[in-house]
Amino acid sequence: METSVLTLRVSNKTKSMLDKLAEATQRTKSFLASEAIERYLEVEAWQVNEIKAALKEADNQDFISEKEFAKLVKKHAG
Repeated sequence: METSVLTLRVSNKTKSMLDKLAEATQRTKSFLASEAIERYLEVEAWQVNEIKAALKEADNQDFISEKEFAKLVKKHAG
């Protein structure tokens, strides 16, 4: 996998936490930071895609019926 260098600023608290975690896990700070960024981006991309899908459904008036909604509420309420 090809990589690139990224320089960023973090708070002293975050840096300290990263230092401690790197030492405890025997991983580099760069490895841990890269993993954290990748996980964050995956979650954010998933959320954006779900929002886009929901907006498309709403634009198409693709909603659950009142009867189906009541059934779903009853199922999870009790």
